[in-house]
Amino acid sequence: MQIPALRRKRPRSLAQRLSPTAPAKPAHALCDVLKQYLDDDAVGEVYKAYLFGAQAHAGQHRRSGEPYIHHPVAVAEILTDLKLDSRSIIAAILHDVIEDTPTAKDEIEKEFGHEVALLVDGVSKIGQIEFESKEHAEAENFRKMLMAMSKDIRVILIKLADRLHNMRTLDALPLSKRRRVARQTMDIYAPIANRLGLYQWSRELQDLSFKNLYPNRYRAIEAGIKKRQGNRKSVVKKLQSAIEAELRSSGVEAEVLGRKKNVYSIYKKMVQKRKSFEELQDIYGFRIIVGTMDDCYRVLGVIHNLYKPIPGRFRDYIAIPKANGYQSLHTVVFGAFGESLEVQIRTLDMNRIAEAGIAAHWIYKSETMSGVKAQELARQWLLDLLDTQKQSGNPSEFLEHLKIDLFPDEVYVFTHHGDIKKLPRGATALDFAYAVHTDIGNQCAGVRVNRELVSLPTVLNNGDHVEVITSHSSRPTASWLNYAVTGKARASIRHYLKKQQGHEAVKLGKRLLGHAIKSSPFRRIRLTNQIKKDVLNDLGLDSWDKLLEDLGSGKRLPAMVANQVAAKRKKKKDDDVSSASATPFAIDGAEGMLLTFARCCSPIPGDNIVGFLSAGRGIVVHTFDCRNIAEYRKHPDKWVHVNWADRVQRNFPVNVRVDTENKRGVLANIATAIAEQGSNINYVNVEERDGQISTIRFTIEVKDRINLAHIIKNIRNIPNVFRVARAKG
Repeated sequence: MQIPALRRKRPRSLAQRLSPTAPAKPAHALCDVLKQYLDDDAVGEVYKAYLFGAQAHAGQHRRSGEPYIHHPVAVAEILTDLKLDSRSIIAAILHDVIEDTPTAKDEIEKEFGHEVALLVDGVSKIGQIEFESKEHAEAENFRKMLMAMSKDIRVILIKLADRLHNMRTLDALPLSKRRRVARQTMDIYAPIANRLGLYQWSRELQDLSFKNLYPNRYRAIEAGIKKRQGNRKSVVKKLQSAIEAELRSSGVEAEVLGRKKNVYSIYKKMVQKRKSFEELQDIYGFRIIVGTMDDCYRVLGVIHNLYKPIPGRFRDYIAIPKANGYQSLHTVVFGAFGESLEVQIRTLDMNRIAEAGIAAHWIYKSETMSGVKAQELARQWLLDLLDTQKQSGNPSEFLEHLKIDLFPDEVYVFTHHGDIKKLPRGATALDFAYAVHTDIGNQCAGVRVNRELVSLPTVLNNGDHVEVITSHSSRPTASWLNYAVTGKARASIRHYLKKQQGHEAVKLGKRLLGHAIKSSPFRRIRLTNQIKKDVLNDLGLDSWDKLLEDLGSGKRLPAMVANQVAAKRKKKKDDDVSSASATPFAIDGAEGMLLTFARCCSPIPGDNIVGFLSAGRGIVVHTFDCRNIAEYRKHPDKWVHVNWADRVQRNFPVNVRVDTENKRGVLANIATAIAEQGSNINYVNVEERDGQISTIRFTIEVKDRINLAHIIKNIRNIPNVFRVARAKG
């Protein structure tokens, strides 16, 4: 291929910015493949994108040492197997440009169009926002990706190809990161590929993840497969010949292909069946491709006549396709030589869908193909996930629901109208109700399975006929979460409970605050919008309903908020009560309330503090690092947000420990240093340690942390003093 012939198609503006020495070698193989199904203009656009990406990633290298541009080109090459259009290939080449270079989305849109810019942005991670944790960031990135996928399914194809190449080159990363990426791939990306019908990608992602998570197990199973393949090669060949001969004698034209399971699926079967590798039989199988759907069932009869079927191991995915559009007949039979064989029977069109999933629409553009249907099923699944995301309380909760929804095993049940609902294995009658509609689930009062009334936790089986009984008086309860399995059901229940609890808490908080205001010294306070705004600013809240919800749920004390409201009212009417002669209270907004300062940590103004509700002691104030509040951390409902007042005109006890030489006059010198800072000594205790060193413990009165710091500094300057520090506990 002559690259210069393609260069003439680049716009002048781009050519002026690109280096004339941009490396062309990685693009040669890609362009050669693309010319097999794209015209020269499209290939030229792809090459233009390559030059753009090479310039943007100039100077960047992967952990393996190769230039970074090799990675996006490799991702694009993976996508050529699906024969994706030029826009998708361009987006694959540029998929890391926004995330890893200064290049902006607008610049990509200017050079390559709006469609490519949206694809690249959909694949890019969210890097400009700080999250509470890596888990929150991961969940938010998945949410962003799903949003983009719902608009254009090609986003996930690019993302999966990107992850596939990253997994193929994972050896260059440190062990800890390899395990983290492999775990994420196993939990999220491989199931997504499986859900979208990209079984070949899914199997490779599973094997690569398994290899990095459990390298010893992977090597052992891989060695076992090679050994058995050598020993049983002739057996498999004889079985294949026998099947082909039987099909010919029955007058059915078919292609018989041998296949073996991937390493991870073998490992999963070993775990599920609790068998060693040597005990497994159905490692090898056959795929039979025929011309029509009728031929599929004819072949099934031939196979069952030739070899005895194993009861319970037959699946008809033609009559009831999988959620991603997959269709095939699956059966497991006892073959000759004591071998258990899995046989898959499908038409050529079904096989194309099985190999390419949602991408079959691009590979085989035919109205008779069900590739478009597979895309519609995939998009509907994504929309259901996004609906779940909207009802999730936080990103971590959404990630939990996403992982639940990616269960590969499914059960198929029927509605009372005869429609089919697909649910994950282990789903309950309650899950079915929410699968029909969220409102049906929220009002579910009972369920009939096969015309018999059953409880909501009843687990459904394949072929069950299910009918939901609703009632306007029925409402979700927290106990429903104990037996809801699907992400949609759990998210809907949690959303309803939070909304209902919040609504009830707001009403209760409003009553409590009204009662507290009537009980305060300022009974005739009218809550104006300005007073509400001032109180919210002081508390750092953005809505009055949120404050009322905190009051109703016990997170704040009504009396404290009433006092803050009164303080704002008093500030506006400073003639009503003179504050000049009043001594400001230590804790802001706690006027008229029982308040106790903990002796264990002796908090003083300037310390970070937290309050806890205690029977008979009111609000007990501790320093935030006090060891004794560990138990209270298990009961956040008893926490009270407290702050020191702006002006505190009183003294606070604090403990000080001094280590000094045991000499005459030292105690007097320390007492003098304390008195010079205007502090009183309430308690003193002297302990002799070895006749030469003494430990002196004081309880003194200070105004705040600054006052204490000056006292400690004075004591530290006294001769013969080794150590002086504030003591807690």
